Amino acid sequence: MTDVGRHPRIKSMTLSEVEDVAGYIGNFRVKVRKKARYVNENECTACAECVDICPVIMPDEYQMGFSSRKAIYIPFPQAIPSSYVINMEDCLGNNPIACGKCLEKCDKRCIDFDMQDEIIELNVGAIVVATGIDVYDPTELDEYGYTRFENVVTSLEFERLICAGGPTDGHFVRPSDGRTPKRIGFIQCIGSRAYKRGHPYCSNVCCMNTVKDSLLLKEHYPDTEITVFYIDIRAFGKGFEDLFNRSKKMGVRYLRGLPDHIIEDPDNGNLRLKVENTTAGRIEEFEFDMLVLSVGLEPRQDGEQLRHILSLSQTSDGFLAECHPKLMPVDAPTRGMFLAGCVEAPKDIKDSVTQASAAAARAGIILSANKIKLEAATAVVDKEKCTCCEVCVPVCPYGAITASRSEKIPAEVTEAMCAGCGTCAAECQFGAISIRHFDDEQYMAQIEAALEENPRDKAIVFACNWCSYAASDLAGTSRFQYPPNIRVIRTMCSGRVNEKFILHAFKLGAPVVLVSGCHFADCHYIDANRWTQRRMDRLWNRLERLGIRPERLQLEWMSAAEGQRFAQVMAEIEEMRAKVSRQEIKNTKEVLRKRESKKKRVTAALGSSA
Repeated sequence: MTDVGRHPRIKSMTLSEVEDVAGYIGNFRVKVRKKARYVNENECTACAECVDICPVIMPDEYQMGFSSRKAIYIPFPQAIPSSYVINMEDCLGNNPIACGKCLEKCDKRCIDFDMQDEIIELNVGAIVVATGIDVYDPTELDEYGYTRFENVVTSLEFERLICAGGPTDGHFVRPSDGRTPKRIGFIQCIGSRAYKRGHPYCSNVCCMNTVKDSLLLKEHYPDTEITVFYIDIRAFGKGFEDLFNRSKKMGVRYLRGLPDHIIEDPDNGNLRLKVENTTAGRIEEFEFDMLVLSVGLEPRQDGEQLRHILSLSQTSDGFLAECHPKLMPVDAPTRGMFLAGCVEAPKDIKDSVTQASAAAARAGIILSANKIKLEAATAVVDKEKCTCCEVCVPVCPYGAITASRSEKIPAEVTEAMCAGCGTCAAECQFGAISIRHFDDEQYMAQIEAALEENPRDKAIVFACNWCSYAASDLAGTSRFQYPPNIRVIRTMCSGRVNEKFILHAFKLGAPVVLVSGCHFADCHYIDANRWTQRRMDRLWNRLERLGIRPERLQLEWMSAAEGQRFAQVMAEIEEMRAKVSRQEIKNTKEVLRKRESKKKRVTAALGSSA
C-alpha cells in the first residue's frame, strides 16, 4: 500500500465509498463520498501525542479484539495516508464537546471536529471491482463454543496471535491465561460445504491456510501436538500437495471427521471433544489446550448495495458473476467493468493477483482505444410508434433507456450501455423497439418455417443463447438422446421472447411451446429473466381465460453445463406433446384466429374514429 500511496499516477481515496455510478463504457461518472476523518491528513505527522492523551479505550478491530485502540488511531500499520483518524462513534469530543483533549494537545492544529463529508465526482473510462470478502461468523454453530470458550478462536484470530506484529508481538499464547498451548486442534470447513448453517460451496483457501499454520507452529514450537479434523483436504494448487505432505512428515495428525460437540474443563480451560474417525471407523476422544475454527469466506455484507449501483449480476452463492467463465473471466456483464479477487469467488492470493493483472490489462485496452467496438445486436426505438409510456425504462437491466411520460420525450437508447438482451422489445406493447439482427419478423419467420409441415408433430423451444441453447449444444456433443422433433429457436435472452411469438406458434398448430433460460441467479443480463417469469405468468392467465390449457406453455431454467437436464426436459416435452389431441389444437387455432380478428376490428374502429 505504501507503493500505491507514492505512485504519481494513482490517486488513493481512503475512508470513501461509491454512492452512484452513471454513464457507460469509456464515460462513467462516479460519485464518491469521502468521509470526514476529523484530522487533516496533509498536516498530520503521526506524532501520536493525541493518542497518548485520549481517554477512550476500544477493542482494536485490526487485532481482532485481542488488543485495544483509542478513539483517535491509525487503522493498521500500513494504512495510507499515514495519519490519524477519529471514530466519532467512540469519541467524547463530538458536539457538544465533552473532552477535546486531543485538540488541545495537537500543536499543528490538525484536528477539526467540524469537518464534513465531501462529495467527489470522477470521470473514468473503466471500473475494476475488487471489494474483497467477509469471513464466516461461527457464533451460530453453538456446538463449537465460539464466544463461550475463550480458547476457541477462528483462523483469522489465530493469524493475529501468531503474527510478529500482532497483540502478543509474535509470542503464541492462548487467550484465557497467556500460556503457550501444547495441544492444538484445527477444525476445517466451518461455514463451508454446509447447507443449513453456513454456505454450500468450498471456500478454497481454508485447507492450505491450515497446512501453512501447522507448519509455522511446528517450525517455531516443535513440541506442539497438532490435530486437524477435516472432511477432505483440497490441495489442488502448484506445490500445495508437497506442503501437505511436509506438514504430515513434521508430525501433524490429519483425522477425517468433524467433532459434534465441545466441552470446556472449568479447572484448566482445556477443551474436550469426541469425533468419529471415519477412516478407522471408531469414536475417538481428544483434549486440547486450544481449538482453531477454520472459517470459510462469504460475500461482503454491503455487496448487494454495490451490485445495484454498478448494475452487476451475482451467482446463487452471492458472489458477483463474470460475463463468461471461460471466454471473459474478468469482465462483468456491464461493459467497461471488471472483477478481481474474491468479489467474484473465493480464491487465494496467487489467483487474486492473476485476476487483478488480467482486469488491469482489460481496462487498459479500453483506456488506450480511440473507439469502442460494440456488438451489433442493440435496441433501436421507432420514435413514431413510441408513446412515451416508460414501460421499457425499468425493464432494462443496464439502465440504457431513458424516456419521460410527463415531458412527452420518446424512449432513447444509449447504445454503448445496451447489451442486446431484447427484454425491452418484448415488453413494449406498441412494437416501438426492435433489436438489430434479432427483430420480430425474423422470429416469426423461424416459427413459421418450423411449423410449415406437420405442426402437430413439432415442439417449439425458445432457448437462451448463454445457457439453455449452450446446454442443447452440450447435449449434442455428449451424445445425450432426445426427441428429433424439437425445434430450437435461439434468443439472446429468455427475456426476448415476446408473447406474440408464443401465441403465433399456437395459432400455427404447435402442440407445446417451451421457453427456457438461465437460472435466476445466473442470468447473463443481470435480472432480465425475471421479466420472463412475469411475462409467462401473465400469459398463463391469458391462455386460461381463452380456454387454452396453460400446461401447453412450459418454462424451464437450466445452465450451460446441464446438457443431460436439457435432454431430460426435451423428453418430458415430447411426452406432453403426444398427449395434445388434434381437436385441442384445432380449437386453439380457432380461438386465436377469432381473437386476432376481433383485435383488428377494434384497431380499425379506433383508427376511423381518430
